[in-house]
Amino acid sequence: MNKKIAVIGAGNVGATCAMYLAEANFADVVMVDVVEDMPKGKGLDLTQAGPVRGYNAKVIGTNDFKDMQGADIVIMTAGLARKPGMTREDLLTKNAEIISACGKHIKKYCPKSIVLVVSNPLDLMTFHMQNITGFPKNRVLGQAGVLDSIRFRTFIAMELNVAMTDIQAMVLGGHGDTMVPLPRYTTVAGIPIGELIDKKRIEEICKRTADGGGEIVKLLKTGSAYYAPAAASVDMCRAIFNDEKRVLAASAWLTGQYGISDIYIGVPVVLGGDGVEKIFELKLSKTELASLQGSAATYKEHLKIMGY
Repeated sequence: MNKKIAVIGAGNVGATCAMYLAEANFADVVMVDVVEDMPKGKGLDLTQAGPVRGYNAKVIGTNDFKDMQGADIVIMTAGLARKPGMTREDLLTKNAEIISACGKHIKKYCPKSIVLVVSNPLDLMTFHMQNITGFPKNRVLGQAGVLDSIRFRTFIAMELNVAMTDIQAMVLGGHGDTMVPLPRYTTVAGIPIGELIDKKRIEEICKRTADGGGEIVKLLKTGSAYYAPAAASVDMCRAIFNDEKRVLAASAWLTGQYGISDIYIGVPVVLGGDGVEKIFELKLSKTELASLQGSAATYKEHLKIMGY
């Protein structure tokens, strides 16, 4: 294979991304981490799984950022994980330092890549990554809404005892407590969920979706979610790599859509070979729009803490 995807960070999210990417079998994977030898061991282990898992993709682990040179896509997963009681925003300062260091390496070794940010606080780190790399804004995006949407889909499927794959959902806003689930744009095999679930129960499911990451943090006690975040990341990666023109919710740079400018936040986009190729502006109710704009306002305040 002559195509390459780099994953920065070989912790739970990064290593799971590498595993899912290898099993997708559309590119070789380079997994970079600063912990001595650890990514090399995980990379070798994943490569050796290939004969029985049915993939020929190579997974190379390394401590040298130079090894990701020429990668088509870079998935940024490195950063501190949340602990019980921590919000994503608590991670702001430390993870911004990690993004700064890694962004410089991406700019040097992968100047033509598309960068998918997974590190939290997601929308703020995506903003910071674009600033550090200086890449066109369509080539830097965050994984926000895909993960939030699949959590929403899962909870609806659990409620109705139906196939998760039959559910389409849309969640906008910041990847955090200010996210905006949109039940009006959520369906089960084309049927609006309002016809299948009562309003109060939908509100409870929306709240559980917004708290989805925190719920897992509390249960794990020593870390945060990684299977679903990695799955969401690889789904987006596949859409970019294969130029699929998928309509997905992602943290994208807004230039006036929804009355919001100069910030990254979760909105429905067309995701293809050029990254974010289009942003769809949905017709939101006054309440939904106010929630989305409120989410953006919260992150603009956090950007000030970062010196923007």
